[in-house]
Amino acid sequence: MPTYKAPLRDIRFLMNEVFDYPKHYQALSNGTAADPETVDMILEGAAEFCENILSPLYQSGDEEGCHFHEGEVTTPKGYKEAYDQLVQGGWQGLSYPEQYGGQNLPQSLNLIKSEMMGTANWPFQMYPGLSIGCMNTIMQYGTEQQKDTYMPKLVTGEWSGTMCLTEPQCGTDLGQVKTKAEPCEDGSYRISGTKIFISAGEHDLTENIVHIVLARLPNAPQGTKGISLFIVPKFLANDDASIGERNAVTCGSIEHKMGIRASATAVLNFDNATGYLIGEPNKGLHAMFTFMNTARIGTAIQGIAHAELSFQGALPYAKERLSMRALSGKKEPDKVADPIIYHADVRRMLLTQKAVAEGGRAMIYYAAQISDKMQDALQRGDQATFKEYDDQLGFYTPILKGFLTELGYESANLGMQVFGGHGYIKEWGMEQIVRDARIATLYEGTTGVQALDLIGRKVILSSRGKVIREYTAEILKFCSNQARNKYMRRFAWDLTKLCAQWNTLTLRIMLMARKDRDVVSSSSMDFLMFSGYVMMAYFWAQQAAIASEKIGLNQGPESIEFYKAKLKVADFYFERLLPRTQGHAESMLNPSRSMTALKAEHFSFDY
Repeated sequence: MPTYKAPLRDIRFLMNEVFDYPKHYQALSNGTAADPETVDMILEGAAEFCENILSPLYQSGDEEGCHFHEGEVTTPKGYKEAYDQLVQGGWQGLSYPEQYGGQNLPQSLNLIKSEMMGTANWPFQMYPGLSIGCMNTIMQYGTEQQKDTYMPKLVTGEWSGTMCLTEPQCGTDLGQVKTKAEPCEDGSYRISGTKIFISAGEHDLTENIVHIVLARLPNAPQGTKGISLFIVPKFLANDDASIGERNAVTCGSIEHKMGIRASATAVLNFDNATGYLIGEPNKGLHAMFTFMNTARIGTAIQGIAHAELSFQGALPYAKERLSMRALSGKKEPDKVADPIIYHADVRRMLLTQKAVAEGGRAMIYYAAQISDKMQDALQRGDQATFKEYDDQLGFYTPILKGFLTELGYESANLGMQVFGGHGYIKEWGMEQIVRDARIATLYEGTTGVQALDLIGRKVILSSRGKVIREYTAEILKFCSNQARNKYMRRFAWDLTKLCAQWNTLTLRIMLMARKDRDVVSSSSMDFLMFSGYVMMAYFWAQQAAIASEKIGLNQGPESIEFYKAKLKVADFYFERLLPRTQGHAESMLNPSRSMTALKAEHFSFDY
C-alpha cells in the first residue's frame, strides 16, 4: 500500500524559486498575512494532517465504501473523525473572508493544500473540495443575505456544498435541463426534478448540505439561455442561520462505482423543495461556470495527485524487487539479482510518472497565481483586470483538466506496471490508484469536451488564434533570455521550433475548417494534447533554468542533488515525452473524412 509523503521540497522549490510566491503575495490586497513563516506553517500542518490522518484511510475507505439506507448515507470508518479534524484545524476557510470566519489568505494556498489532501486521499478530498465551488459561487453572485446565511457555516466546514447540474437525459448538454423552479409569493421557489452523479450529494460528515442547482423558470427560453441557478439546502436555515426544518430533497440512491468508492455519488430528488434564486434569472449557466471552472482546475489536480501517489508507491518497490541483471553489468553483485530500478524500461515508467507529477504541479501552481490575481481584482472591483485574468485562466483550464488527467491516468497505470503481476493484486494498493484516476478524464467535462472547448471556443471563436500567438510570444521571450545559458540551449531551441509549429497548426486548422467544419472536432483531441505537451515543456524549462542557476552557485550537497535531478528529469521529458507532439501534429492536420465517411447506420457489430 503506498504511504503518502508530502513532496514539500518540490512544493517549496516551485513556490519560492520558480514562481516567487513571496513577491506574488506581497502584491495582493489579501497577501500581507501570507508571509513566508505563515506559509511554511500551513505547508507543514497540511502535510502532517495528510500523512497521518488522511493517507491511512485511503485503502480502507475503498474496501468499505459508502453505505446507503433509506435515503441516508454513511461514509467509511474514520471519515467522520477525519472530517471533524479538518473543521477543527480551520482548513476549509483558508482563503475566505474573515467576516465569515475565514483566514482571508490567497486562493493558491487553498489549492496547494488541496493537492496534498487529494494525493493522500482523493475520495475524502472530494467532500470539502465540492464546497469550494459552492462558496465561490455564493461569494460572487449571492446577495448579502445569502452570504450571511450560508457562508459562515460553509467556511468553517460545518456545512458542505455541491453542484447539481447533471440529469438522467443530459450531462454536458445542459440546454436539456428539465428541473423546474416555480416562484412563490415569499420570493422563494419550488424546485422539482432529479439530478444524478452528484458528488458528496448526501453524507454524514456535516449537519447540512447546500446544493447549487440548475433549473428552469416558467416560460424560460429554450436551451442554455433559459437556465437559472438556485440555492437549495438540505435543511432550511433559520433567521439566525441555525438548522431549520428538513427540505424536500432526498437521496434516491448512490452509485456503485469503479473507483473513488469512499466518495458518495448521489441521485437527488427535488420534490417541490424550497430554493432561492442566485444571480439573475435565466443567467444561471454563466454563474455556474464559476463553479465549473473551480471544479475543473480541482480535477486537474487529480491528474498530478495520482501520478505522484503512484510514483511514491512504485519507487520503493523498484528499489527492492530483484529480477535479472542489468544489461550494462551487475549493479549489486552481493545479491542474487539486481533491483528492477536498474532496468531502463522501469526507469522509463518511473521517470514518466515523476515528469508528469512535477511538470503538472508547476502548471497548476502558475494557474493558481492567475486565480489569486483574479480574486484580488474582483475584491477591488476592477472588472477590466478581472476579465483579463479570467480569460487567461480560461485558456489554461481545458489544458490543465484534459491533458493532466489523461497523463495522470497513464502514470497510474505505469505505477501498477512497475509491480508486474503484484500490481494487479488489491493488497498492494496500486490498482486502486488506477481505478480512482479513471474518473478524472470523465467528470467535470470529458477530455473530448475540454478539447472542443480549447480549440473551438478559446482558440477559434473567441480569439481567432490570438491566444496562441500571445502565449507563444511569452515562451519565445523566455527562450531568448536563456540563449546564453549552456544548460538551456537545447530546451530553448526545441521550444522555439514548437512555438512556430503551434501557430502554424492553429492557422491551418482554421483554414481547413472553412471547408470542413468537422475538422474542428476531429482535430481537437490532438490539438489539446499537443498544447499540453508544449505547455508542460515550457514549465519544465523554467524549472531547469532555475536548477542550472542554482548549480552554478554551488549550493550544498543535498540541494545540488535536487537541482541535478531536476535537470535530468527535464532532459527525459524533452527527449522521451515531448516528441509525442509530432504524432499529434500529423494526425490533427488530416481531413475529417476518415471519421465521418462511415454513415451512422453502417456502424454495426452484426453483419
